[in-house]
Amino acid sequence: MIRLIFPLLAVAASALAQPVIAPTDAPVGPRRGQESGGYNIVNSAETGFRQAWIEGNEARYRSDVNFGNGIRLLGSNLAVNSKDGHGRLFDQLLIDTRGLGNDPYQFASLRIEKNRWYRYDMIWRATDYLNPGLTGGLLGGHWFDTRRQIQDHDFTLFPQTSVKIVGGYSRNGQSGPGILSGQFFDSRGDEYPLLANVNRRQSEYRLGIDAKWKVWKLVILRGWQRYDEASPLSLPIASAGANTADRNTLSAAFRRTEPYKGSTPFWRGNLFTDRNAWYSVNARFSYAGGRRTYLFDELATGTDRLGALRNRQIAVSGGARRPVSSGGLTLSLFPSTKLTLSNHTAFHQIQMDGDSFYREAENQTQSDTLLRFQYLGIRTFVNTTDASYRTSKWLGMFGGYRFSTRRIRSVEGTQFAPDFTDVERAEQTNRLNAATGGVRIQPAKALSVTLDTEIGRQDRPFTPIAAKDYHIFGGRIQYKTRNAQVTASSRTNYNFNSGSIFTHSAKSRTQSIDASWTASKALSLDAGYSHAHFDSVTGLAYFASGRRVTGDQSVYVSNIHTITGSARLSVGRVDLFAGLSRVQDTGDGRAASTLTGSRPGTSLPVFAAAQTYPLGYTSPYARFSVSVHPKARLNFGYQYYDFAEDFAVTQNYSAHTIFASVLWSF
Repeated sequence: MIRLIFPLLAVAASALAQPVIAPTDAPVGPRRGQESGGYNIVNSAETGFRQAWIEGNEARYRSDVNFGNGIRLLGSNLAVNSKDGHGRLFDQLLIDTRGLGNDPYQFASLRIEKNRWYRYDMIWRATDYLNPGLTGGLLGGHWFDTRRQIQDHDFTLFPQTSVKIVGGYSRNGQSGPGILSGQFFDSRGDEYPLLANVNRRQSEYRLGIDAKWKVWKLVILRGWQRYDEASPLSLPIASAGANTADRNTLSAAFRRTEPYKGSTPFWRGNLFTDRNAWYSVNARFSYAGGRRTYLFDELATGTDRLGALRNRQIAVSGGARRPVSSGGLTLSLFPSTKLTLSNHTAFHQIQMDGDSFYREAENQTQSDTLLRFQYLGIRTFVNTTDASYRTSKWLGMFGGYRFSTRRIRSVEGTQFAPDFTDVERAEQTNRLNAATGGVRIQPAKALSVTLDTEIGRQDRPFTPIAAKDYHIFGGRIQYKTRNAQVTASSRTNYNFNSGSIFTHSAKSRTQSIDASWTASKALSLDAGYSHAHFDSVTGLAYFASGRRVTGDQSVYVSNIHTITGSARLSVGRVDLFAGLSRVQDTGDGRAASTLTGSRPGTSLPVFAAAQTYPLGYTSPYARFSVSVHPKARLNFGYQYYDFAEDFAVTQNYSAHTIFASVLWSF
């Protein structure tokens, strides 16, 4: 699954990195604003509509883009500032909005401040998200159509004084329908669609002080978090499952409830100094005393793959403390203008301490299984020392050493019958030693070059794909003048790991070049290209036809090429903006027709098809904006989306989207 996400994240990141087509960023109204009642006011609002025509997989389009049809407030800005800094109720009022009304990504922020007395900041965001799951299987696998709403409120009393009182409230919620899948009644049983009602809520209250004395600053914050989740699953009608040819069935009596609740009171502290003549200090500490309780209650009735009646009930419950503590101290020394020394020491500890019970009852046979989990703790210490020395105006060197140690302990219990209980204790400690180094060269005022490297060795990595014997090499070169800038970079990361079951190695390389040129106030150009290569080889251990297979390998290759370009032209009252974004993962070079052929490293064709994930994403866009009045502009925009996979062509789609709006100052 991680391998499928890797190229999709690159596509999503490219889409998010595109310049904003709407709202329009052109100014309207007087640049210095208007005066009214002792305040200076600057404002603008853009109202309009979007229209989209979609061909192909509309659900996948909604997952990636999700812009639909309708009228909306594309964007607005309001800034009200008192002219003398002594307004009656407030001295500054700032409001900013994006996409309110019908956009899937909505944003609003507010700041209101009265000098010397208070400052209030609010941020609100809403995201409509559709996850159609992968094509194939029952109902396309998993599916979600949810909305996430996030709000943050921060309040400061006496913001210009040396001692401030700070407080805040945050809320994060997700709700909506979904489809999950479950397998019944054993590891070779059939799969069934289960309807979900997603309902997750998290809230936080906080209160503290922010004090300053000479060069020292102290921040202490006390907070309380609470998390609630209740997403019950059900089966509205009896089902024969994904494989209707077998004898597996599941009745409509199926139910699963799994409420989860938790509270986390916490402390945060930070003590630091402004840099003075020869040193600076930064110390932090945090502690969160989390508590969690949960219940998993499932009742499933039907027939198994052999046609036998099954009536199974599973109950999982538990409650535990989850204390998390972390702290760090950073001391920096500046013995001269050329030399900087820094040492950072940190620790982090997280543990789960309590009882968790798993009970599975087979009502038909009266059999009972009980598993018990008691403790898990992870403690990490890190120490890093860095040095930077500038030998001359054109040459600087830097280097460092990092040592970390991590201890993992767990306690588990298994009860096979009322009279027998077995307790298993496990502990593992691993250590990492890493060294870094590099140089900064500036042979000319406009040219700078940075080269760096890191080499690390870990004796006992916790997972087979964790960093063990790794080395990183990177470089960056930049040429910058008044009107032009060119930046190129390259980075290589090799990691080699081995475990008792299989070996793992991963290699990644990224190269990029970006250029921008401002020919005049009327014309500017931007362009960029990047290539990201990733390949990994990992051993596979699985069961097939009743036997354990350990000789296969999972081979994955990805080559992502990204091209971006944009141009902006202003002629009189007219502004033109156009660009292109193209992302192509060429995989390992195989044609689409050979994706299911036999490949080295695996004996199963289904694994060979998953060794690469070629796809392409193309999006040209353009915006036309014309000033029809000193306080108004008309805007028209177009953007095309084309997504094409070679792995699963049913995911492909293309979409034409347009918008028209009026940007005005009132």
